[in-house]
Amino acid sequence: MPISLPIDAVLPHIVDALQQHSNVVIEAPPGAGKTTRVPPALLRFGGVAVLEPRRLAARLASRRVAGEMGETLGETVGYQVRFEDVSSPRTRLRFLTEGVLTRRLISDPDLRDVATVVLDEFHERHLDGDLALALLRRLQRTTRPDLRLAVMSATLDGAAVAAYLGGCPVVRSEGRLFPVETAYTPHSSAALEDQVAAAVGRLAPLNGDVLVFLPGAAEIRRAMRTCEPLAARLGARVAPLSGDLSPEEQDIAVNPLSDGRRKIILSTNVAESSVTIEGVTAVIDSGLARIAKDSPWTGISSLEVSRVGKHSANQRAGRAGRTAPGRVIRLYPAEDFHRRPDAEAPQIARRELAGLMMDLAALGVKPEELDWFEAPPAASLTAARAMLDRLGAWDRVREMARIPAHPRIATLVLAGGRAAVPLAAALASGDRADSADALDLTHNQHPNTRRLANRLRRLAPADAALDLPRALLRAFPDRVARRHNLRELLLCGGGSAVLPDHAHALAKHEFFVAIDVEERRERGAPLVRLAAAIEPEMLLELFPDRVTERSGVEWNRAAERVESVQALLYDGLTIDESRSGAVDPVAAEMLAAKAREAGIERFTDPEALEQLLARCEFAARHADGALPPLDPEHALVLVCTGLRSFAELKQADFAAALRGQLTPAQARVLEQLAPERWRLPSGRQVRVQYSRGKDPWLESRLQDFFGMHESPRVAGGKVPLVLHLLAPNQRPVQTTTDLAGFWVKWYPQIRKELMRRYPRHAWPESPS
Repeated sequence: MPISLPIDAVLPHIVDALQQHSNVVIEAPPGAGKTTRVPPALLRFGGVAVLEPRRLAARLASRRVAGEMGETLGETVGYQVRFEDVSSPRTRLRFLTEGVLTRRLISDPDLRDVATVVLDEFHERHLDGDLALALLRRLQRTTRPDLRLAVMSATLDGAAVAAYLGGCPVVRSEGRLFPVETAYTPHSSAALEDQVAAAVGRLAPLNGDVLVFLPGAAEIRRAMRTCEPLAARLGARVAPLSGDLSPEEQDIAVNPLSDGRRKIILSTNVAESSVTIEGVTAVIDSGLARIAKDSPWTGISSLEVSRVGKHSANQRAGRAGRTAPGRVIRLYPAEDFHRRPDAEAPQIARRELAGLMMDLAALGVKPEELDWFEAPPAASLTAARAMLDRLGAWDRVREMARIPAHPRIATLVLAGGRAAVPLAAALASGDRADSADALDLTHNQHPNTRRLANRLRRLAPADAALDLPRALLRAFPDRVARRHNLRELLLCGGGSAVLPDHAHALAKHEFFVAIDVEERRERGAPLVRLAAAIEPEMLLELFPDRVTERSGVEWNRAAERVESVQALLYDGLTIDESRSGAVDPVAAEMLAAKAREAGIERFTDPEALEQLLARCEFAARHADGALPPLDPEHALVLVCTGLRSFAELKQADFAAALRGQLTPAQARVLEQLAPERWRLPSGRQVRVQYSRGKDPWLESRLQDFFGMHESPRVAGGKVPLVLHLLAPNQRPVQTTTDLAGFWVKWYPQIRKELMRRYPRHAWPESPS
């Protein structure tokens, strides 16, 4: 005779609610018995399907219900999870993982033989659970108005769900919970397994079983090694509990031991809900769990260790007070608990949705046609459609939906056949190898990966349509990369990433599919954790519509020259290129632009250039519009015409090109108004110096001006030149624009000094 559970008291109310309404919401705390007692009570309406968020919960609940009915599992009661179906034609009550229901709807759109669907632990808000509820509501409103829904939750606000279900009744079970004493632990640098062992020691002697919540199987294995000696001293047994264990191993953790020994149960978060473990009086909570996160690069989910929210922590603690007063040790401080959010955001608001979109397409349903409990973000749906577009999934969604994996993995399996299955299983399970080469993942795989591979092999086509590199390219067409240098890769679509130091197997290759990339916020470019070498010809073969041609001119920075480039690009990534010297007008403009950036002074005498510009500016001020200003920018383009490189430009005569802007008549006006040189009485020709914004000037030895009566003038006689008169040692003795006045006022005194210092030079009394 099954023991009495708190939920038993409200079973008549649940049945009555579903007799009068199509839907009901059931609120019951963990341990109330809702998972195992509600579904059998609903068999009076016909076949029952129970949706569980985890495989372990589906297996254990079905076994317990079958046992309470005195039957073998697979008769009236069975279960179905991914790749595993324990049922028979006689089975009327099936426990399913949430995603299995979606795939069943593809082959059985009306859910024949199912009168009631129970959504257990809906508060966990898994993506598959939200999708299942939306699809079931659509079914109720179309072909199955007789379908009944029961939504069960431990912590979710039942009123909101009831309102979504059309204002259905809410049935509550108070459950049965004894007082629980909670202790916190200061932050510690010790390994997690050592913290667990220390906490078990604090609970000794054991008056009941201890349930330890750990993030995953790896942490469980390490904690087992650490706790075994302590358990032996306490006369207890260490028992692991996770979804990957065999049913026999799970039974050891869940059921009392035949020898009466206490247990130290090391569990993942599967024991938070759905699974009741009798005899637990103490809980040790790491505060951690492995949460599904989607890679922004691949869309494929992986499990990352994260801190659980308050709701999860409280559910874990509640496991200690089921049968007697209990104790909880949290391996983190109280302030840590109070800073945590109540719960993690629902998966539909934070997960990648390509798989959801693929399932809906296989059902012939558009997301906007569904009445969601919480609608998926529009941006996530847009990104999911774009991914399925790239995968070419729309014409084969039903075939892809048969493979219960991410659309990328399904594409890999369908394209590569059974030869691709080991790699697909490794990618789907998150298996990692020491090598960065994806093809190495097909060897020495984890047992869980091998089991997944065996299941995928049954769904894969026998003959491969493509070899493995091409199949990977089909699955990851938007992750093509090309080596830029020893470790850096350029990515299609823009951006770059780096290969790890140990990517020796990929060293000789140039093109890759970057499968798994790790974003590194503080360490520079993203790190390619996993890649596979490909050949560029594969891109032309598989995706000719994504390959474009580009021709034009480009600047070769290293060679400092303009080149004509013919290139093939895949999503902006160059996959083939030829270069040659370019001499067309566009090349001249580019060479001129690069010369301006480098500075024109690199290619001509900057002093001579400044002189010429200042000279023209001076002449233009006095030419009454007959002389246009020179344009160095235009001259630069002219001199660059026919040239390709800085080396050639350095050999060109830029000043001649600048002067070439003037007509012969204008050149004569320039020479008349602003002569480049002036002949002195000594016969010496001296360069006239021009500076913009200043009067022109020239300098020479004082003796060179002997015989000149007046200061020389330019600009048609309007402007006297500023004369810099130098001593024989080339040092200035006087600056003047009035040479006649200088001879009279200053020369006699200067003559005496110069005669004394330079007696060998002639110093006439009347130099003019």
